Amino acid sequence: MKTVIIKVEAILKASNTETFVTNRVSHVNVEFGGIPGDRHFGITDKAGVRQPMYERGTEIFNRRQISIVSVEDCGLIAKELGVSEIKPEWLGANILVSGISHFTTLTMGSRFLFPDGTGLINNGENLPCKFPGQEIQKAYSDMPDLAKKFIIAGKKRRGIVCSVERPGKISVNDEIKLLINDYEKPMQ
Repeated sequence: MKTVIIKVEAILKASNTETFVTNRVSHVNVEFGGIPGDRHFGITDKAGVRQPMYERGTEIFNRRQISIVSVEDCGLIAKELGVSEIKPEWLGANILVSGISHFTTLTMGSRFLFPDGTGLINNGENLPCKFPGQEIQKAYSDMPDLAKKFIIAGKKRRGIVCSVERPGKISVNDEIKLLINDYEKPMQ
């Protein structure tokens, strides 16, 4: 298992259920269901297009409680699209981190440990979809086809989804101890 120290640059919350776009806050207290008041909060969720193995609407464990993106991956998306920046708000992210390249490709099962002991577990890549692309297009309305181009530019760059393994507090500027899961000797 490899350990890396990364930093929380921003905390975001999607309080408005009408949109996935998030807004910045200084800290959050996470529970087993995620961030209270966030649109993805809940221990369970309904199966949808991302879970084709279940009938749509079936109650399943919520693996998408918290979404994390990196400054580095947002920069790569911006470069690919030829824009000045990609804001984590447009991607529906809950946490923006810095200090690691190729963040989105982290192995599933990697753990994020925060200063007070709060723990998150990586459940995999947050696949790009049309909604963030539409937000990017709104921000750069003079550049055609960005919504469509984001689907390609966001692959392996849109961040990851996590669930809460241990509740607690997450704040801007927290240093995170990232335990990168090794499939040869996996963490349980």
